[in-house]
Amino acid sequence: MSKHKKTQPCVVVDGECAGTTVCPLSKVKAGTVVCIKELAGTPEVRDRLRELGFGEKQIVKLLSHQSNLICQVCNARLGISEELADTILVEPVHAGTKAA
Repeated sequence: MSKHKKTQPCVVVDGECAGTTVCPLSKVKAGTVVCIKELAGTPEVRDRLRELGFGEKQIVKLLSHQSNLICQVCNARLGISEELADTILVEPVHAGTKAA
């Protein structure tokens, strides 16, 4: 096992956080529905994310994970950088829950 994998903050298996229940939004695969558990950025970044709809307990669906992440949140599609997605800590939502 490489050193990089040992220091990785979470393990993702089939788009779901494994080992720990929470991982960054940037680590889940496209098509996954998640619930935001915590915002880990600076106070200014956290406030801006909440203004955009990325608040705690919000259900988000990751639509695309390419150069930027496209998310469906609050009935809107928003694009955010992978760096910003690293500050959004989420846990997978299981079948039967719809993205807001």
